[in-house]
Amino acid sequence: MKLTTDALIIRETNTVGESDRFVTALTRDCGVIRASVRGARQLKNRNGSATQLLCYSRLSLYKGREKYIVDDAEPLQVFFEVRGQLEKLALAQYFCELAGVLAPVEEPAEEELRLLLNALHYLAEDSRPMPLIKAITELRLLCRAGYMPAVVNCAACDTQVCVRFSPLRGEVYCEEHGAPDAVPLTAGALQAMRHIVYAPFEKCFAFSLPQTDTEVLCTAVERFLLAQLNRGFHTLDFYHSLR
Repeated sequence: MKLTTDALIIRETNTVGESDRFVTALTRDCGVIRASVRGARQLKNRNGSATQLLCYSRLSLYKGREKYIVDDAEPLQVFFEVRGQLEKLALAQYFCELAGVLAPVEEPAEEELRLLLNALHYLAEDSRPMPLIKAITELRLLCRAGYMPAVVNCAACDTQVCVRFSPLRGEVYCEEHGAPDAVPLTAGALQAMRHIVYAPFEKCFAFSLPQTDTEVLCTAVERFLLAQLNRGFHTLDFYHSLR
């Protein structure tokens, strides 16, 4: 059975045979899939450029027993601006690794795909600060995967005036309450978290934030992600090493 779907290539491996390529793709209709691209490393193969890392393409696929086979690939966007700057590329690779962990497998993933495409677009255009793009992408992916934090009221007394966030519990607290792992939150960072979690998809990137609030937001979101997933990411470590 042949399937045609739009996809972002989030991982590529060029060690399969002499000319083949093995990829992981985040697809609109099937979520995260593994696929082989026969002859993709040959210079004249039309599928080669469309199945490179960070290429957004329209793929025609056949499903095998263990993986998909790419029959045809048409590039839609390549994000050259992201590839041309090491820090942007490192952050984009982290987004890809994160999507590979959090996006659904063999299930539709339209919002996850749109989220990554928007993040790459803002990276390419320099239209949002990189740390803010990172925090939005992390938190929105977490929410989609079932790790939505409770950021409306204090977990202990229901007040909405909160100044701390627990990465382990995913809860906010007021001045009088807290948790052992709680990190400080500014009013701006708290409002940003609420916006990212609850805003319609079309508006999740549609806000600005002072640098101080952005730093607080980024610390809280990254600690929340690492605490909830209980693992690290090599691409995240590399990104931090560049800053």
